[in-house]
Amino acid sequence: MALTVLAVIPARLASTRLPRKVLRELAGRPMVAWVYERTRRAPHLTDVLVATDSDEVIAACRWFGIPAVLTAAQHRSGTDRVWEVAQGRDADVYVNIQGDEPLITPGHVARLVQPFLDAPDTQVTTLRIRATAQEVPNPNAVKVVCGADDRALYFSRFPLPYDRDGAGRTVYKHIGLYGYRRAALDLFHALEPGPLERAESLEQLRFLEHGVPIVARETTEPTVGVDTEEDLRAAEARLMDGG
Repeated sequence: MALTVLAVIPARLASTRLPRKVLRELAGRPMVAWVYERTRRAPHLTDVLVATDSDEVIAACRWFGIPAVLTAAQHRSGTDRVWEVAQGRDADVYVNIQGDEPLITPGHVARLVQPFLDAPDTQVTTLRIRATAQEVPNPNAVKVVCGADDRALYFSRFPLPYDRDGAGRTVYKHIGLYGYRRAALDLFHALEPGPLERAESLEQLRFLEHGVPIVARETTEPTVGVDTEEDLRAAEARLMDGG
């Protein structure tokens, strides 16, 4: 079954932890340009565009020949920004490629899209990868625990699951890339953040709090979500090394 899949790259300029990060340079190009170019390599995608709240980002995208749309400044999350795009662009599936993921690969996109092909009732997808020893205690590396069917049970900044008897455990880090059906986007935007989302400051918990299942497929391809200067340099090193 063929699907029309629109990839949207939310690119808010006034990021909190690393201001203006989507326009910060990596190997001579702004990060948003790297995210776009690497995303468009994925054969599963029908189209790719940037959604931003900044005229400056629009201008930078125009310079690099990247399609971009101006969206409302008041959106609280990237998912809300994808929702706004979906109001004017029809697709079977919308893929949210965070504007701070310059190491996105076609393999990541394929794993996001495949559950929609396997099961038409799939509403939301995301990715997980085995956490490194350094990532396990780091609250900036979000953890996810899943059932046997890959459905997410919970997301947390705390290192879950707890290894009570010291028998060893596998901890999975959440990679913040998503696929959605239009109905899931509409529901997310209509709902207010619940107590779990507010406590953890994790927008994906809004789906779980309201009974919308999230399929979290495992990947072995690591990414570097850029939140700090250290992340920026790590991503740049990987890009310059052909990663």
